[in-house]
Amino acid sequence: MFLPVSHHIRNNTFWLSSERCIYWEQGEALIVSDLHIGKTGHFRKAGIAVPQAVLKHDLQRLFNHIQHYRPKELIIVGDLFHSRENLEMDLFIRWRNDLPGVQFTLVKGNHDILPESWYGNAGISTVSGIHTTGGLAFTHDPVDSVTTSSHYTFTGHLHPGVRISGMGRQTLSFPCYYFGEQYAVLPAFSQFTGLAHIEARPNDKLFAIVNQSVIAM
Repeated sequence: MFLPVSHHIRNNTFWLSSERCIYWEQGEALIVSDLHIGKTGHFRKAGIAVPQAVLKHDLQRLFNHIQHYRPKELIIVGDLFHSRENLEMDLFIRWRNDLPGVQFTLVKGNHDILPESWYGNAGISTVSGIHTTGGLAFTHDPVDSVTTSSHYTFTGHLHPGVRISGMGRQTLSFPCYYFGEQYAVLPAFSQFTGLAHIEARPNDKLFAIVNQSVIAM
């Protein structure tokens, strides 16, 4: 079972899950990034043996959070899909159809290249660039984040990670949440992704995801 940790930004409460997603309490929305659905199918098509169970596990994790929080909206800050349509999209459509009461909003990332009609048929509203709601902003790439004081921006794209030192010279890398003064970077929801190590500045906050726990650094 995931054990969320609360984090507060501008009178909003966010629950950080060890399963790499955030529940925004005031907005009644679940925020995720970088699911890369179809990536394992893309690898299999190229002759690389990656089990489809990877995708099924990711979708089950997300479904568990939707069942737990009962959000009105799922906000995806980019790279919901990995590239062009493949058989894994059929599995996603069946999964999506089991959640008719949840609004899906996709802020398109660089990998979200399916035809606009496909998103519409799947019940997904799309936004290109920056999506604003409830005094917050959402975009895929931190480079495009809103820099005005009136909006705090949630982003993805980087697949952030942090190094933690152990005994001797041993270091281990873990996915993390990054919160700067103007924007946040979410960890990739998909576990079939790499990590980009991120360095925190003095006023930044990092939360590492370690052994199903969220740990403030």
